[in-house]
Amino acid sequence: MPTVHVQLFKGRTADQKRAAAVAITEAVVKTLGGNADTVDVIFHDIERHDWATGGVLWSDKAPAPHQAPKAP
Repeated sequence: MPTVHVQLFKGRTADQKRAAAVAITEAVVKTLGGNADTVDVIFHDIERHDWATGGVLWSDKAPAPHQAPKAP
């Protein structure tokens, strides 16, 4: 019964999390085997002021410009 914890900045929609849960579950089953019904995915929404990288709160950083995904 794998449990996958996903920490991300607050603001994703339920549809985005739903799609991520499906993709993560499929990857776990493909990689580790087992049954999708036994895979748990737990989302932890984190405020930007509660996460720091390199000693700097993300709320203090300028927002990154949105970039389209690169084609394979």
